Amino acid sequence: MASADHPLPTPDDQSRSQLLDLVGAIEPWDDLERTHLDTAMQWIAGGAAIYRLRKPDVPAMHLVVYFVVLDIKHGRLLLVAHRKAGLWLPAGGHVEPDEDPWAAVVRECQEELGIEAVASPITGDRPFFLTVTRTRGHGTHTDVSLWYVLHADGRTITSYDEGEFNAIRWMTDDQVLDEPAEVLDPHMRRFTHKLRHARAEGQQG
Repeated sequence: MASADHPLPTPDDQSRSQLLDLVGAIEPWDDLERTHLDTAMQWIAGGAAIYRLRKPDVPAMHLVVYFVVLDIKHGRLLLVAHRKAGLWLPAGGHVEPDEDPWAAVVRECQEELGIEAVASPITGDRPFFLTVTRTRGHGTHTDVSLWYVLHADGRTITSYDEGEFNAIRWMTDDQVLDEPAEVLDPHMRRFTHKLRHARAEGQQG
C-alpha cells in the first residue's frame, strides 16, 4: 500500500521500469549491441523524454518498434521497402506515450500489414534485439529500436500500407545476408545472424 514515504509510482515511472526490464533481459549478440543496450538503459533511467511527441524529430531520440515477420515453414523473413528511408527493413513504428511496446507491435502490425501480431515461439512477445540508429533524410533523429519477431504464414499477408512502403519482399537468411549493405537497415545483417543462431539453438534443443 502507498504511503507518504513510498508513494505509488507514476505512470511514467511504471513505463520506465517496464522498459528497463525489457531492455535488461535482451542478451547482446555482439559488442555493438552491448553498447547500444547500455546507451538505452542510461537513456531510459536518466529521465529524458522517451516517446515521440511531435513529428518528425521531437524529441531528437525516441522509442520505436520493429517487427520481423518470420514464415518458419518456408524459412523466410518479410522486409518492406520503406519510402522515406529508402531502405529494405522490417515493418514497425513509433511507440505512443506510455504505450507498452508489444501493444505498439500489435497496433502497427494491423495497420501496416493487415494481420494479427502472433509472437514467434523463438522469442515470445519480448524484444529480441535492440539498436540505436541515426535516421536518414528529413527530420534526422535517433531511433532506439526494439526488434520483435512474429510468426505468420506468408500466404496470409496479401496487402500492406502503400503510403509507407513501395513493396514487400520475402527473403531467406542467405538472401538478406547477400544483399548490399547500403540497401538494408544498417543492422539488418546483424539481426539476421542473431536470429539464425537462435533458430539453430532451438532446433538442437
